[in-house]
Amino acid sequence: MRRYGDNLPLAVSLAAAAAVFAVLLIVLAPPPSRPGLRLAPVPFSSLPGWKEADPRPFLSAFRRSCSRLAFRQDGESLGPYGGRIGDWKRVCAMLPDPADPQKASAAAVRRYVETAFRAFSLQAGAQQARFTGYYEPELKGALNPGGSYRYPLWGRPRDLVEVDLSRFGIAGGRKIVGRVEGGRLVPYFTRAKIEAGALRGRARPVAYVADSIDAFFLQIQGSGRIRLEDGSILRVGYAAGNGQPYRAIGRDLIAMGAIARKDMSMQAIRAWLRRNPQKAASVMNGNPSYVFFRRLDGEGPLGAQGVVLTPRASIAVDRRWHALGMPFWIDVDAGDDLAGGRDWRRGLMVAQDTGGAIRGPLRVDVFFGAGNEARRIAGRLNARGRLWVLLPRLSAGN
Repeated sequence: MRRYGDNLPLAVSLAAAAAVFAVLLIVLAPPPSRPGLRLAPVPFSSLPGWKEADPRPFLSAFRRSCSRLAFRQDGESLGPYGGRIGDWKRVCAMLPDPADPQKASAAAVRRYVETAFRAFSLQAGAQQARFTGYYEPELKGALNPGGSYRYPLWGRPRDLVEVDLSRFGIAGGRKIVGRVEGGRLVPYFTRAKIEAGALRGRARPVAYVADSIDAFFLQIQGSGRIRLEDGSILRVGYAAGNGQPYRAIGRDLIAMGAIARKDMSMQAIRAWLRRNPQKAASVMNGNPSYVFFRRLDGEGPLGAQGVVLTPRASIAVDRRWHALGMPFWIDVDAGDDLAGGRDWRRGLMVAQDTGGAIRGPLRVDVFFGAGNEARRIAGRLNARGRLWVLLPRLSAGN
């Protein structure tokens, strides 16, 4: 997870006008597109499980995204194909009142979505969408080192520099991370160098935990809870990364013959690391990417959009392809053992987060919340499926 308010005031007159436009809108412009990704319009009735899935968690999640979009200029673009911010503000203004049971019923939310949005299938050649999961872990820890609490969760280093290449006129520029050495920008320290002590004098820990493996997985999740010795909870979230590429150590363990591909899961990786303490550090250091944390106040966890994530309604996507705040419909080919109560495998989700391992136009990470059940599902989920995006029906060009 990377990383304000919950409620966007409803503009009643604007909502009414928007609804009228939706009824009158018949002729639609061709769907948007971008190289490597094809968007094809589809009727909502063709979405698997459209009439059966409960859309109400989506309502809360999307409202939070709307609260962020409200601060942006109408003429701005939302990502590579999302149209203008003003179009999104219109559909946000139409959101059903959550305090009205009739307007916030499953059927009413479904009608709202059908009125406000158009659905597009996402296709990238012969690829299938790939779905994994993440959750908010809880670790035991302390604010100061002592006893078993000797593994630091580092805050953002003072010498870490982030450079937005687009500000230097580089087309398609991205952000790079490094530090200044001898007047030149050089890559920031890798995980191995950080674990060897490179951050001393450069950063301060936000907390200390008792287990290096738990700390490693906390970085993969991006945020979590630290239960202090007095029983209080400290929430920590993503502050920055070291800019090094993310490497999935599961692939290394498969290549080593340590874990069979068919048995690979987060739980299997954890178990192997604990059974092999002499090799654990070198395997974890095979992932050069490193996450720095900050303390969080209030609700959490926060996603990269800066909003509180909603379990089974928030997803992480690759923001090079998709904009945060966009709604998606997912259809995941996962077994019944991963349904976990309310079936999440088909439903509306909102892109509100990113992740180092989330790369590509059809790559999705589903947020499952906190607790043992969330950890069980997130740790085992690695499935194929299909993906659709929802775009405003009321845009000027549509």
